[in-house]
Amino acid sequence: MPKTRLNVSLDQDLAEFAKVFAAENRTSVADMVTQYLLALKRRVEGEYVEKILAHPAFQQAMQDAQAKLRNGTAQWHSYDEVFGD
Repeated sequence: MPKTRLNVSLDQDLAEFAKVFAAENRTSVADMVTQYLLALKRRVEGEYVEKILAHPAFQQAMQDAQAKLRNGTAQWHSYDEVFGD
């Protein structure tokens, strides 16, 4: 689907928070807003996020991964280490 530009004005402190949060989570502010609006759209339209995303174990795994990224204990691997040659 083609993208369109949408300008949003935010308070300076909220904009700074969004930028820092996005950087800490290795994403962009645009992607954060997109994901939020998609979740809102699905809820309004009566659709729900796939079951895996709602599963408590999946949510815990995501929280654990984010914590490791934030505190610097994540172990990084090359593409070849993960997927082979």
